[in-house]
Amino acid sequence: MEPTQILLIEDDPNDVELIQIALDSYNFANKIDVVSDGEQAIHYLFGQDGQPPTRPLPRLVLLDLKLPKIDGIQILQMIRSSPLTRHLVVVVMTSSAENRDLKACYDLGVNSYIVKPLDFHQFVEISRQVGLYWMLLNQLPTND
Repeated sequence: MEPTQILLIEDDPNDVELIQIALDSYNFANKIDVVSDGEQAIHYLFGQDGQPPTRPLPRLVLLDLKLPKIDGIQILQMIRSSPLTRHLVVVVMTSSAENRDLKACYDLGVNSYIVKPLDFHQFVEISRQVGLYWMLLNQLPTND
């Protein structure tokens, strides 16, 4: 099975499409998986019904905060509290510029916090820059 390099956790189909267009144009990842709510994200990362996940962990998680069922801050908290996922690169991409969300995410160890711009071109460009940095420039330790 080909490893997923990016997991996009986003419930807005327009944002999903824009992010996919931006990332696909640079071929940052062999595969981008999308889940649209917090519960799906938890099942994706941790498995379900006592079974482990059925796919390798992604290299990058792009996480929206305002999600149905389980919000992004709770997902980030679960990611950082598990030995299996605590070192995943998690970038929050959200419409929330609220300081309490920003502080909560950094307190939980988010790698980056980006407020989505409203302008289409800026949104696509920021998505490309995020992919460029975290997928091509950032160095991750190996699991030796």
